[in-house]
Amino acid sequence: MNILGLVVFAIVFGIALRKLGPEGENLIKFFNSFNEATMILVSWIMWYAPLGIMFLVAGKIVEMEDVVLLFTSLGKYICCCLVGHAIHGLLVLPGIYFIFTRRNPYRFLWGIFTPLATAFGTSSSSATLPLMMKCVEE
Repeated sequence: MNILGLVVFAIVFGIALRKLGPEGENLIKFFNSFNEATMILVSWIMWYAPLGIMFLVAGKIVEMEDVVLLFTSLGKYICCCLVGHAIHGLLVLPGIYFIFTRRNPYRFLWGIFTPLATAFGTSSSSATLPLMMKCVEE
């Protein structure tokens, strides 16, 4: 999939629509409406995805023979991941932010807490995008 080509095409197409002036406004309004509709669909999917994932995982757990071994292994893995993410997210990244901006990184993190929590809960950048856009605008 050629993402770079698609991005370049979208930029050039947007510039061409602006050059059309009033004649291109209808198409620009269409794409803005399409974007809003897509964001609404993503928010609906975001609400129902955890339920579907829960049933997928429950089905696989029912098929397992040694569930205790599974949960102990998963528990160890989850603990390691949480410790690693905490060190990276609460020490390393704020340190880099402070070095480059000389500002309090934890104040910045508090401002984007809602999108971060959504990203953590959904593991979807598409689901997090509307919230991040709202935080950036505010």
